Amino acid sequence: MTKDITFDPVWVPSACTLPTAERPVRVAEFDTLFAEAVRAVRRVGRDRLRLELLHSPEHAARAAELAARENGCCSFFTFVLTVADGGLTLEVAVPPKRSEVLDALQARAEAARAA
Repeated sequence: MTKDITFDPVWVPSACTLPTAERPVRVAEFDTLFAEAVRAVRRVGRDRLRLELLHSPEHAARAAELAARENGCCSFFTFVLTVADGGLTLEVAVPPKRSEVLDALQARAEAARAA
């Protein structure tokens, strides 16, 4: 089964330093994480998004690794991965002037989760 990877220029802002050829691959990695691990998507502020993930070492490791790589090319993101009380959450924050990127990330997470 092939997956249709749609490249969204809002989700990948012009400030991104990731080579252009790698951008659709990174978006697909986020889509896979969203589809396989996200239990709930909550916007906790204009500039902050909370993703509740299925609690497992594999999902925690994948979310941490993906967040670290994404922060390496788009340093305006702040990712906080929390493991507590049997839960796993990934919070994503951006500066207010980058809220449109968070809007697009939220839309992708919700769409992947619903699919």
